[in-house]
Amino acid sequence: MSLPMTHNRYALRFWQLFWGLGLYGFSMALMLRANLGLDPWDVLHQGLAPRMGLSFGMTVNLIGALVLLLWWPLKQRPGIGTIANILVIGTAVDLSLMILPTPEGYVLRAAWLGAGIILNGIAGGAYIGAGMGPGPRDGLMTGLCRRTGWPVKWVRTGIEIGVLAIGWLLGGTVGVGTILYAATIGWIVHHALPFFRIAAPERPAQA
Repeated sequence: MSLPMTHNRYALRFWQLFWGLGLYGFSMALMLRANLGLDPWDVLHQGLAPRMGLSFGMTVNLIGALVLLLWWPLKQRPGIGTIANILVIGTAVDLSLMILPTPEGYVLRAAWLGAGIILNGIAGGAYIGAGMGPGPRDGLMTGLCRRTGWPVKWVRTGIEIGVLAIGWLLGGTVGVGTILYAATIGWIVHHALPFFRIAAPERPAQA
């Protein structure tokens, strides 16, 4: 009976990974359409996209792939979730932008921003909880922490300030949404993660 249970658990983790990544991309599209400020990495993506001649989503995917190259000197190992992150999130953003209208009026834009941030946190909890490998940007952070010995809070803050500054200089949207995202996303992911955490199946003991 253990083999079917193992396969079922893996299938559940795989499914949760992909719908979590898809929802993550949709939440990013909501924040883009709200046009009230983006999270630091998306400020960078938005600033780079027109200069690279790519859609926003394809820029997200390409930057993810380039960040993954930085894992090599840090001796980080990607997982299925890492590769899926690079392929799915940006694609989901572009598909969502094709169907989402631009909201009119500040109240509706604020509602889309709030919904985007909340769904982003839930989606983050879902794909992290699947336990199939970190996204390229998160892996960069953990790899730098391990190699330098610096605490996560300083490495994470340094990375995000850096990409935010570059993105803003390139024309990315910084606003109230940027501040609101920074203030709330950790709390949302923290409380969403326990609902989605799926433990990897234990390997049978060797005789």
